[in-house]
Amino acid sequence: MGPRRINRINTGYRLLIVGLLAGAWLLGATGSGAARSAPNSFADLVELLTPAVVNIATSFQPEAQDQESPFGELPPGTPHEEFYEFFNRRGNGPSQPITSLGSGFIVHPDGLVVTNNHVIADADEITVVLNDNTRLKAEILGRDPKTDLALLKIDNGESLPYVEFGDSDAARVGDWVIAIGNPFGLGNTVTAGILSARGRDINAGPYDNFLQTDAPINRGNSGGPMFDMNGKVIGVNTLIYSPSGGSVGIGFATPSAIVGPVIDQLRQYGQTRRGWLGVRIQSVSPEIAESHGLAAAQGALVAAVIEDSPAAEGGLRKGDIILRFNGEEVPNRRALPRIVADTAVGSSVPVIVWRDGKHVPLEVTIGRLEEYELSSASGAKAGTPLEMRFVSLGITLSHITAELRDKYELAEDSKGVVVTDVSEDFDASSDIRPGDLIVGFGSDRITDLSDFRLRLDLFSQTESKSVVLYRQRGDKGEFVTLGIKRS
Repeated sequence: MGPRRINRINTGYRLLIVGLLAGAWLLGATGSGAARSAPNSFADLVELLTPAVVNIATSFQPEAQDQESPFGELPPGTPHEEFYEFFNRRGNGPSQPITSLGSGFIVHPDGLVVTNNHVIADADEITVVLNDNTRLKAEILGRDPKTDLALLKIDNGESLPYVEFGDSDAARVGDWVIAIGNPFGLGNTVTAGILSARGRDINAGPYDNFLQTDAPINRGNSGGPMFDMNGKVIGVNTLIYSPSGGSVGIGFATPSAIVGPVIDQLRQYGQTRRGWLGVRIQSVSPEIAESHGLAAAQGALVAAVIEDSPAAEGGLRKGDIILRFNGEEVPNRRALPRIVADTAVGSSVPVIVWRDGKHVPLEVTIGRLEEYELSSASGAKAGTPLEMRFVSLGITLSHITAELRDKYELAEDSKGVVVTDVSEDFDASSDIRPGDLIVGFGSDRITDLSDFRLRLDLFSQTESKSVVLYRQRGDKGEFVTLGIKRS
């Protein structure tokens, strides 16, 4: 059969929406100010959308020391009991495979499936379950840990129903949204609510710009779609805030404005191709704005320029305030990384900075972030000493050597970096001591010192006051939060 594009509302539903809109306009014209009523039913819309929403089951065999390691459970700097990715993991012990249940949705009739990266992380086997309970093996076409997205491919020999992305930038706070997913492994479940807020930054990654909703979503909803009333996907459900682990009306979805370009790149290249400028930035406070003669606290202050970077070659200097980038306003520090990342690699773009009390136009040729990260990590591996002291965290870390393995009785197959010293003013409540292994930085695995240094360097560009590490002590692992001492 031909492909079914599930992005249209049937005639009756359209008439209902049109009628409601007309009623709202009439009320507004008469000065009533009354809010528009909710639809009588979402059933027609849900019937069209549900066939394209899938359940995702994965399994993997954990290593003995990693059996308690739920990487990606929470955003950096956040108490681990408060944030949850909504997918289920269950296992019967260290020798039994761990299974995960999540959600996803089909975006192309050839069987392209979008989900969260953490749903399929470490998976040895991925099974996509269609709405009619057909089970299909899936392969990974690409993944992006920074936005927690992944693209899968399934094939059942025929065209599949699919949905399309909508415009998350056009979504307004108070608009109705529908979430469809697989909470607690029960199977496809539909909930409705409103868009509660936009532009939420919860320190989950460098490009945080979450949509917040009160539509009930729970564990197992990870990777599921958030629909607008036109049947378009405007977000991918990714995180919830909950002290109990269940829905308390605060859920977060990655907006389609971010998801769409990432999925296009994963489909075309199997990896992302983000723009890179090469600056360390910080927020512009009212005091900084005043000291620079800037009328308002806006833009992103350049705290440092990386040597031989596009920024350095383009003439940016420490102390510049970036106000416009490639024709877009830079309202604050948070906005710049997303704007730069979305800029085409190799393109030459205009940049307006505030320098010495005036606007200065510059031209910058954009580099590729992934190439910088790779070269930076490779260079660190070649030149990084065996041990490094991280003053901002109050700890000293080392590569795993034969001497340290014997001293701290570490397993032969131990991974990560070893804590060799803790400063006197270190916060004892973080429970870090010499001999501990640091095997995770936020949701990223750590393999050696250069890897840790790179992650900390990137994380230091944020304004977070603490970082979440995953600590391994013997056969027990858990998340710990360390405060960052900023100079």
